Amino acid sequence: MFQEPTMNSLFLFLFLSHGVASHRVPNSRQDLHPLLQKMAEEIIDGSYLNALLDLIQFQSSHVWTADLSHRVLAYLNSRNVAFTIASLQAAMENHLEQRLYQPQKLLEDLRKADAQQFHTAMKCLLEDKQDRLDLKDIVIDLGEIREQALQSPGVNRSLFVITLERCFQVLNSLECVEILGRVLRGSSGSFLQPDITERLPRDLREDAFKNLSAVFKDLYDQTSAHSQRALYSWMTGILQTSANATDDSVSWVSAENLWILGRYMVHLSFEEIMKISPTEIGLFISYDNATKQLDTVYDITPELAQAFLERIGSSSFDMRNTSTIHRLGLLVCFYDDLELLDAAVAQVLLHQMIKCGHLRGFQAGVQKLKADLLDIAIENQTLNETLGSLSDAVVGLTYSQLESLSPEAVHGAISTLNQVSGWAKSQVIILSAKFLAHEKVLSFYNVSQMGVLLAGVGTQAFYGMDRKDISQVLRSSLSQHVSDLSPAQQHGILSKMIKAGDTASGIVEIQGAFFKEVSLFDLRREPGFNSTVLKEKELRSSQALFLYELLSKTTRRPEELLSAGQLVKGVTCSDIDAMSADSFWAHFQYFENNLSLLSPYQVNCLAWKYWEVSRTSMPPFLLAALPARYLASVPASQCVPFLISLGKTRLDSLVLDSHKKNSVLRKVQQCLDSSIVDEYTVDIVGNLLCHLPVTFIDRGISPRAWAAALHRLSGCPDLSPEQKALVRLRLLEQYGVPQNWTAETTKDLGPFLVLFSGDELNSVATKFPDILQQTASNMAGTLPPKEFLWAVFESVRNSSDDRRSSVPSPGCHGVVAPSSDDIFKLAEANACWSPEELLCMEDDAFTRSVERLGAVQGFSQPQLMALKERTIQVWDMPSCWREYHIMSLGRIALALNESELEQLDLGSIDTVASLSQQTEWSPGQAKSILQGFLDDSDYSIQDLKSFHLVGLGATLCAMNITEIPLIKISEFRVVVARIGALLCSIHVLAEFKRKAEVVFGDPTKWTSSILQELGTIAAGLTTAELQMLDKDLMPYFQPSAIKYLPDEIFKELSAEQIASLGPENAAAVTPAQRRQLSTLQLQSLQRALDGAKSHSRLDAPASASPSRTPSSPSPPGAPMSWGLWLGCSLMVLMAKPLW
Repeated sequence: MFQEPTMNSLFLFLFLSHGVASHRVPNSRQDLHPLLQKMAEEIIDGSYLNALLDLIQFQSSHVWTADLSHRVLAYLNSRNVAFTIASLQAAMENHLEQRLYQPQKLLEDLRKADAQQFHTAMKCLLEDKQDRLDLKDIVIDLGEIREQALQSPGVNRSLFVITLERCFQVLNSLECVEILGRVLRGSSGSFLQPDITERLPRDLREDAFKNLSAVFKDLYDQTSAHSQRALYSWMTGILQTSANATDDSVSWVSAENLWILGRYMVHLSFEEIMKISPTEIGLFISYDNATKQLDTVYDITPELAQAFLERIGSSSFDMRNTSTIHRLGLLVCFYDDLELLDAAVAQVLLHQMIKCGHLRGFQAGVQKLKADLLDIAIENQTLNETLGSLSDAVVGLTYSQLESLSPEAVHGAISTLNQVSGWAKSQVIILSAKFLAHEKVLSFYNVSQMGVLLAGVGTQAFYGMDRKDISQVLRSSLSQHVSDLSPAQQHGILSKMIKAGDTASGIVEIQGAFFKEVSLFDLRREPGFNSTVLKEKELRSSQALFLYELLSKTTRRPEELLSAGQLVKGVTCSDIDAMSADSFWAHFQYFENNLSLLSPYQVNCLAWKYWEVSRTSMPPFLLAALPARYLASVPASQCVPFLISLGKTRLDSLVLDSHKKNSVLRKVQQCLDSSIVDEYTVDIVGNLLCHLPVTFIDRGISPRAWAAALHRLSGCPDLSPEQKALVRLRLLEQYGVPQNWTAETTKDLGPFLVLFSGDELNSVATKFPDILQQTASNMAGTLPPKEFLWAVFESVRNSSDDRRSSVPSPGCHGVVAPSSDDIFKLAEANACWSPEELLCMEDDAFTRSVERLGAVQGFSQPQLMALKERTIQVWDMPSCWREYHIMSLGRIALALNESELEQLDLGSIDTVASLSQQTEWSPGQAKSILQGFLDDSDYSIQDLKSFHLVGLGATLCAMNITEIPLIKISEFRVVVARIGALLCSIHVLAEFKRKAEVVFGDPTKWTSSILQELGTIAAGLTTAELQMLDKDLMPYFQPSAIKYLPDEIFKELSAEQIASLGPENAAAVTPAQRRQLSTLQLQSLQRALDGAKSHSRLDAPASASPSRTPSSPSPPGAPMSWGLWLGCSLMVLMAKPLW
């Protein structure tokens, strides 16, 4: 991150400081090398960038000697230029910072540099062998300069532009192409706008052209559709010229040209593809790298893919030959020559189609092709005989087909089945049961063969395994699949691994995300922890708090702890405050590198510590974590680094209070002078653009900056309604109405399509249904606007065949029912089916699609009721449903009433765990599920194991408060964190709090890690217990616990406790809680929201613009100022300070 410019040293001053300002050398002009004379003249003229370039050029062919600095200084004095070190430093620093912060002026300087200086600058970017300049006591790290320049907002854009403008006249084309590649890869392709091709040379040498084309191919996915088309035109223009293509009947598309185009081959027109000669396409397919290239044409369309397949078929290659099929890459996903295809070839095609999941769109067609090939592959054979040769097409098998498999067939095919992706949970359950049908007790040997099917093993079966076998599972490659298990299954394993009184519990062996399930209670019993074993483990905050405190007692080197994976989550404010200034500076990089792991409270503590020890070198983004008035300490000269620093963060996670956020944004607008004038400013602003008010976006973004701003806005996750409305208007102004859009425009505006009305989207749905549907599939996991979903729905319906049944069910005459293909394409847009249409779905469509329908978030209660009725029609009454039936229902199960829930077989905790994943149960439904499990499993409350408690999930909230005391403490204490994630009533939470007292002791003795572990359970504390808590513990409540504290209890907190909540917990306070507070408490709450210091030390800014004094040098090891670009940007100097 940016550090305020202080510079221990500036290069030119350092080498000059080997002499003194009054030192004179006779005949200094004759004694000084001409290149150094030129450098001195550049200093006199204020062209400091050029001065450094001259020095680098001199150093490349001369040895620097100690007397040279005296001669340069003497030369300057002979020209009557009276510099002191301090005045020269100030002038240099100001000039160079301006060049960095205003990349346009840097661009102007490089345009004015002479040929030799420019050549030197380009060579510097080329990673020359001379990565360091050694000037005796001074070392200039050019490699670090280069790396930081290529990552600096605005600077790399300037370098890109100047390279295009001048490089090809100064360096050879291969070198220039390499420089362009470096700059572009640092930009993620955002510089490749459509107009860029106007500046690309068209007379490149063949090798340079191929290299530059390779750069564009590498950045294909980061390039807009318009830019892809423009680059394709540039590439084909050169290729056509070199091919001397004058006769339209003869194709310019040779085998080599196809290879050069790479992924751009998908932009060839249908007509151009059909003109490719059989000889050339055959030669291309014979290339060893052709398959690798065809494996990456993710955005090819069915029409173009089939055109390529036709041309390949016209060559000497046999399209049904196994070798040919292996060479087709993603073209195999559109294979259409199925007539008289034999079963062996169908199996080969299915095996190759595993890669089809990488395609952008057209997945419904792929699934249909797989189904057709599956029918051919098992023709004249049984499914049992062919199961192992069907590749991932087996995921298309229905429940009845899977149920028909023999255990022997599943055993024989396990090496295929255990690698297939895309299984539904219900399918995994069936196959796992088949595989383990003959096993009475699971062993490591059994489960080690299961791969992805491990998730189908029941929780009880895991608990029944031998502990040694479990340990082997966790140490083997199978451990990668443990993260796919449900929390109940994971706790079934943990229960076996961790037994009461077992000191060699094996907790240390648990890796990755699975470790987060280990309880705080069990961590206390494990003696084998050190910082090394924690590096590969994910940690909850409560775990990190406990482990950091534990290990800090035996580890004297903070870097060992701060570099131990996620252990940094456990650093407290007290730990940070206790660091000496030197220690804090030395270790700050560990915090900075793990910023995403830190809580807002930790960031606030870091900000206060930095302000205390070195406010003038403070990373500007940390100022946003301090009270809003501290923003006044950012002078105008530091606005750009402030914007860059904040623009790289997630402002919403850094500033949680809306009032404070508005203050930050006012400072941002002040720094921008209420305008974004060009694309360079967009680079500098970064993610801040997402938060700027609508008036600023409307009036402040210039037309020149709009294209870059649009690219940035497309990545904003949460634009406000006002921002969205304005962006839509600007898009209409720029691109016109949707009915006039091209395919490229529609693709580029994909993330913004949700902003348009249904009428506007109808034209898109008509012209480009595939693009619209692919855009919708990219939004998986979100809930797009209803109008967008309706447009997707209509586009699918309009492109589907008429599916009115010839023998319709009663009430379904004339109704167009959903097909499984439609349901697959629609995803969340399935919410647009009417209840009547859902009821008229055919049985096969329902069974193939039930899990997809169960995942739709937008279904209303009438739609869910219709789907429940359809479920009963297909699978009979709920009493007949098997475990995999229930697990496949998803949200459809919410339509079951209490009587129907009582009919279900809920004897398996895995079945109950799948139901408890839903969060919309009524209290009555939840009680029915809980009681159903107890009745069907023959367990009483006292019998419940830890994994039962985890599997019951939210249904635990339906327990009577008289039942909770019956839960065994030995089981409760290992799942406290899981229960603490539940949003139960306050009466239930209070009862769980009483159990927590048995585990952790008197609440007045609770620590920060215990409060974090308890989660919402801490909301069950009484008024007296809360009032007795140390104010320093307040930040360690989870926000959910603060929110759940009853209003009448929350108001009893002291003003000091409220002030100590920390920004995140203060933001969790509800309006109802706030209304109960006194004026003093409200002031304390505002202090917490604002990030005010909760300690006793003063928290007012010392001055609006603090200045460095000789007693406050830059922190050792802290990054130097950005102001030292002098030719290759951001200079890293390792030298003695001037002070």
